[in-house]
Amino acid sequence: MKLTDHLISLRTTPSYEEATRHPFLLEAGEGSLPSARLALWLSQDRIYAAHAYPRFIGSLISLIPFHQRDSITGPEEAANQKILKILVGCLDNIVREVGFFKDTAERWDLDMEGWKERKGTRDYTAEMARVSNASLKEGLIFLWAMERVYLDAWKFVNNLQKATQSGTSESPVLAFSQNWSSTEFEVFVAELADLVDELGIVPNTKDWYAAEAVWSRVVELEVGFWPEKGEESDMRLDNKKL
Repeated sequence: MKLTDHLISLRTTPSYEEATRHPFLLEAGEGSLPSARLALWLSQDRIYAAHAYPRFIGSLISLIPFHQRDSITGPEEAANQKILKILVGCLDNIVREVGFFKDTAERWDLDMEGWKERKGTRDYTAEMARVSNASLKEGLIFLWAMERVYLDAWKFVNNLQKATQSGTSESPVLAFSQNWSSTEFEVFVAELADLVDELGIVPNTKDWYAAEAVWSRVVELEVGFWPEKGEESDMRLDNKKL
């Protein structure tokens, strides 16, 4: 079994369904999500994307085991260059995504300023920093896991929009769901899965168990990242009730 298939099949606590079918996502898909809660989430996702993600990817790049003794045409150099290419692509993607956040917020009048940083956001970014200083293998697994959860979460939203007709008119949620359920994003996540499966991690080894721990932790962090009902009323720095 491929490592990524094995990880997806694991039963975790909290469950994968809680991460990809969270009440926030359910309301988003049904068209009943308050704009203030969407703005709160967007402010937190911008912290993740604009600040934590570039540091995370930069740290992974620094861990690529380049060595002058590796043959230019050898398998080690080829593997390292493939990892580098994908990670550089991640940086290009996140720069575009941060711009996408700004444009979408301005178009739909979603205020990303003036929000407190949620505990779920702090926990997520702290774990990204820890993992990126642990090992390249764990970092790549963490990267794939983050993106895989996001793909499945927003595909859930997108499918709900189609089923409930909430996606028949333009909206910020529709923009987000189309972005993270697109063919391009699905191909990107598949490329990351191939990269993880090519790490050579085999069952019943230390790396295998470490991969399971990384996956479980990402699922847990994703559950905590989605804002809960009513949070938008308490998370303003200016104490303004929304």
